[in-house]
Amino acid sequence: MSANAKTLPRFHADLPDRLEAAGFAPAVVEALLGLDAEMFVWHRRAAKGELVGLLLSEMDLGLELSQFFALMAINRIEHGIARAQAEPATVGLLAEEMAIDPSRASRIASGLIAEGWLRRDVAQGDGRKSILVITDKARDAFSQFRDAKWDKLLTVFADWSAEDIQSFSRLFTRYSNGMARVHCAGDGGTKSDRMPDKGDS
Repeated sequence: MSANAKTLPRFHADLPDRLEAAGFAPAVVEALLGLDAEMFVWHRRAAKGELVGLLLSEMDLGLELSQFFALMAINRIEHGIARAQAEPATVGLLAEEMAIDPSRASRIASGLIAEGWLRRDVAQGDGRKSILVITDKARDAFSQFRDAKWDKLLTVFADWSAEDIQSFSRLFTRYSNGMARVHCAGDGGTKSDRMPDKGDS
């Protein structure tokens, strides 16, 4: 067994030997295990909404995390971001995009409508169909969030070389595309990452 296994959780203890058997040199095995550990921390923060939550708290918009995730989900639906096509957002599509039940999606949407972040409209060509439309207030919030996010990113990358930034972008894109091919082959990679259940708004 590799010496690397001594520092790993028990259920990962055989990974170094498996990776070495796959042809990776010990230094590469160590790098892969380090990457796996850091990706776990990153995904955990993302799943809990910690990074987005901190930005929202600093911005003081009065939006709960679940509300912001809902607005972003509606934006993805409207523009076809990581989806098969762009289409008007409905409560049903919101529930699908957030991977929550329709009744909860309806409660979140109602709260956003009451606070002026969304408005309810009638679909063109089908007067019986109700759609959710993002308001200018929400679009302004998106712009503020984008700027706040990039303020943080600029700080992170301030001491990176141009070569490091370009290499990171290229390699992370390669990694992301590879993961999509492996894990999303069944749906063509069009499904967006689902936000976790964050509690009722």
